[in-house]
Amino acid sequence: MSATPATPATPPVPSSPTVTEREARRVAEAAREQHWRKPSFAKELFLGRFRLDLIHPHPLPDHEAAQRGEEFLAKLRDFCETKIDGALIEREARIPDAVITGLKELGALGMKIDTTYGGLGLTQVYYNKALALVGSASPAIGALLSAHQSIGVPQPLKMFGTREQRETFLPRCARTDISAFLLTEPDVGSDPARLATTAVPDGDDYVLDGVKLWTTNGVVADLLVVMARVPTSEGHRGGITAFVVEAGSEGITVENRNAFMGLRGLENGVTRFHRVRVPAAHRIGEEGQGLKIALTTLNTGRLSLPAMCVGAGKWCLKIAREWSAAREQWGKPVALHEAVGSKISFIAATTFALEAVLDLSSQMADEDRNDIRIEAALAKLYGSEMACLMADELVQIRGGRGFETAESLRARGERAVPAEQLLRDLRINRIFEGSTEIMHLLIAREAVDAHLSVAGDLIDPEKSLGDKARAGAGAGVFYAKWLPRLVAGPGQLPGSYGDFKHGVDLATHLRYVERTSRKLARSTFYAMSRWQGRMETKQGLLGRIVDIGAELFAMSAACVRAELLRGRGENGREAYQLADAFCRQSRIRVEELFGRLWTNTDDLDRKVVKGVLSGTYAWLEQGVVDPSGDGPWIADASPGPSTKENVHRPIR
Repeated sequence: MSATPATPATPPVPSSPTVTEREARRVAEAAREQHWRKPSFAKELFLGRFRLDLIHPHPLPDHEAAQRGEEFLAKLRDFCETKIDGALIEREARIPDAVITGLKELGALGMKIDTTYGGLGLTQVYYNKALALVGSASPAIGALLSAHQSIGVPQPLKMFGTREQRETFLPRCARTDISAFLLTEPDVGSDPARLATTAVPDGDDYVLDGVKLWTTNGVVADLLVVMARVPTSEGHRGGITAFVVEAGSEGITVENRNAFMGLRGLENGVTRFHRVRVPAAHRIGEEGQGLKIALTTLNTGRLSLPAMCVGAGKWCLKIAREWSAAREQWGKPVALHEAVGSKISFIAATTFALEAVLDLSSQMADEDRNDIRIEAALAKLYGSEMACLMADELVQIRGGRGFETAESLRARGERAVPAEQLLRDLRINRIFEGSTEIMHLLIAREAVDAHLSVAGDLIDPEKSLGDKARAGAGAGVFYAKWLPRLVAGPGQLPGSYGDFKHGVDLATHLRYVERTSRKLARSTFYAMSRWQGRMETKQGLLGRIVDIGAELFAMSAACVRAELLRGRGENGREAYQLADAFCRQSRIRVEELFGRLWTNTDDLDRKVVKGVLSGTYAWLEQGVVDPSGDGPWIADASPGPSTKENVHRPIR
C-alpha cells in the first residue's frame, strides 16, 4: 500500500491576473509615498546621519491628552481585571458577546476616533498603552480592537474619507459597529498586483465579485474596508480601489471562521462577494488609490502590533522574576544561575528597549513633525521578532511547566501560567500586517530611496542613454557631497553626547550608533555599486542591512528614554542600567550582522533551493508519512454565488 494516497482530481483554481515581476514592482512603487516632506530620524540613520536632535529631548504628550488617556486606562484596567477571562476565551475559542458589548459601552471601539464623532480621541501613545493592557488580558481582544481601529474603517476614513463618509460611519465605529479590513485573497498575499476581486461600475454603484481570505474581524464585522480592482473603462481610470461596505449587504457570505495555532478567540474568516452593490459614495478616495490608502494607513496602524509585543514583554518579565525567585536548583534560586540569569537580563533589557521604540514612534506620530513610515515599520519588525524570542526564553526558563498548558497546571494544583499560549499567540505577529520578509524589503526600499532618487535611472534597463547621462551627472553631485561625510563624525570624539553620562555611561553607546550608522551607509553604497540593478534580488543582504538599522534605532530610543526618565526622576538610575544592558547586547548582534553581510551562504542557498524544487533531493524525504489531508494547495476562489452557510454573526 502506498504511504501517500493519490490526490483526487480537483477543479482548477482560476488564476489571478498574470503580471510580471517588473509589473508587480511598478504597482508597489506607485502605491508608496513618493516624497519626504518631513524629516525622518530612521531615514537619516540609514544614510549615515545620526540626527539625535530629531528624537532628543524625548517628545511628550500634552497634559490634557495625558490626563484623558490615564483616566481611560484606569477604567480599562478595571474592566480587564473584572470582566475578561482570558482562560475562558482560550478554552472556548471565542470572546463572549458580553465582553464585546462591555467594551463598546466603555468606548474602546472609539479610542482613536475623534470626540467630534463620539470617540475618545486618545493619542497614539495612549491608544497603544490601552492595547498593551487589554492584550495582556486577552491577545484575541487586543487583535479585535486593533484590526477595527488601526486598519479597519476609522483610520482610512480619518485620512482619506469625505466629510459625509466620516459623519456617516465614524459615530457607528466609535460605539456600536465593528469593522474589518479585506485585502488578502486565497492566491494573493503580499503581491497585490494580482488582486482578483473586481468592482465593476454600474450607474451610481459598483458591483463587487470575489473572495477574501483571513478577514480579521470579518466574522462579526458590521462594516468592511474592501480592496477591489476596478476595470479601466470610459470615465473610469480603474485600478485597485478602496470601498466601505456594509457587511450585511445582499450577496456577502462569510463562508468559514478560520482557526489558528494561537489567538483562538480571533474572529477571522473567508468572505465571498457575489454581485454586491456598493454605492459610489462609499468609495474611499479615487479609483486606483486603494493600495496607497492601505500603505498610508499602515504607517501608524502597524504600531498596534509592537504595542501588544511590549505588553507581552512586561508579562514575560513578571513571570520570569517571580518563578525564578521561587524555583530552586542546586541550593539557590534558578535566577542566580548564569544560564537562566542571562535570559532574564535579555527579557528585561529588551522589554525596556521595545517600550522605548514604541513610545518614541507613537509620540512622533502624535506630533506629526516627522515622517515616521520607517520608524513604524521598524517598530513592527523589531517588536514582533524580539517578542517571540522573549516568549521562547520564558518557556525555557519555566522548563516543563513552560510547555504545559495553563489548564493542565491548574488541574494539578499549580499556578495556571499560560506561557505556551503566549508563544503561540505572538507567533502571528511576524506575519500580520506585513511578514518579516516583506517588512525587510519595504524598509530597505525606503532606506535606499535617496540613492534611487539620484541614481536610479543609471541601473534601470528601460531608461535611455540620455536619461542615464543626466542621472550620472546628478549622482556625481550628490555623492561628491555625501561620501566625504561618512568618513568622520561625532562618534569618534570621546566627549560627544556627554549629557548621557550619569553614573552609567550611555554616551559611549550613542557614539557607537553614530559611527555604525556611517558604516552601514558605506556598506549599503558598496552593495549598490557592486550589484546595481541586481540589488533588489539580494534579499538576504537587504534583510541584514535593515536589521542593523533596527538595532541602531532601538539603541537610540533606549538611551533617549533612559535620559527622559532620569530627568523626570522616574527610576532614572535603573533605566540607565537597563539601557546600558540592552545596548551592550544589541552591539553584539550588530557586529554579527555586519559579519554576515559579506560572509554568508546566500549563493549556496540559492543552488540548494533550485535542487529542492527540481526534485534533486527528493530522496531525503523518504522514510516518513505525510499526515496532511487531501485537497488543493490553494482553495478555489472562482467568483459566483456561495454554496456554504453564512456564519456571519454581528454582535448586538
